[in-house]
Amino acid sequence: MVFRDSNRYYAWQSIERQRLAMLQSSQTIQVTDYGVGRTRSTLRRVTAIAKTGLSNRTTAELLFRLVMHMTGDEYRLQPHGPLNIIELGTSLGITTAYLAAADSRNRVVTFEGSDEIAALAKANWSRLDIQNIVLVQGNIDDTLYNYAREEIDFAFIDANHTGKATLRYFEIIASCIHPDGIVAVDDIRYSPDMYAAWKQIIHHPKVTATMDFGNMGLVFFEPHLERKTYLLRI
Repeated sequence: MVFRDSNRYYAWQSIERQRLAMLQSSQTIQVTDYGVGRTRSTLRRVTAIAKTGLSNRTTAELLFRLVMHMTGDEYRLQPHGPLNIIELGTSLGITTAYLAAADSRNRVVTFEGSDEIAALAKANWSRLDIQNIVLVQGNIDDTLYNYAREEIDFAFIDANHTGKATLRYFEIIASCIHPDGIVAVDDIRYSPDMYAAWKQIIHHPKVTATMDFGNMGLVFFEPHLERKTYLLRI
């Protein structure tokens, strides 16, 4: 069972070393930010980005377990092959690394607006020797529309933290999600606006079950599931 799995997996230690390196970095970079509903460019310290822009370790480990479980032969009645995974909001690439390291056969497509942040993420993946990541740079409001023509198995939404943008991204993903697919929405209680968006997602006509972990929500689309929200803690 994914939520009761207490194993410590091989890849986690090296990924966490890269997180620590980002937290201890003295580097300052120019950041283009689309994540609060307006475009702005500012100088930011990498350590500050690591403190505020990365999913915590507990969340990242849960995402790893979910992807690993979904890749297993027992997850679907019919053979499926490698997963097509997308992540909206690469940041420094630590959560991306967790998503990709769960199984190197999967493809992870991650979207990042800031060129300098994207460069740091790519450097982290190179140090970790993770090669199954495709990085799409630019404003997600533009780039996601161009990409969303393929069936998606798993999506992690952690980009523009406004309810309007979150709902827009969810609608695009829901239009091409596999029936057995899962969408994870981060920071659902970031603001009243984000929580209102989460409530709308729960009642979306394609959604069946949802899981509310407090900081993150999981969305399921399998038609045989009971339409219900489960409140859980990790």
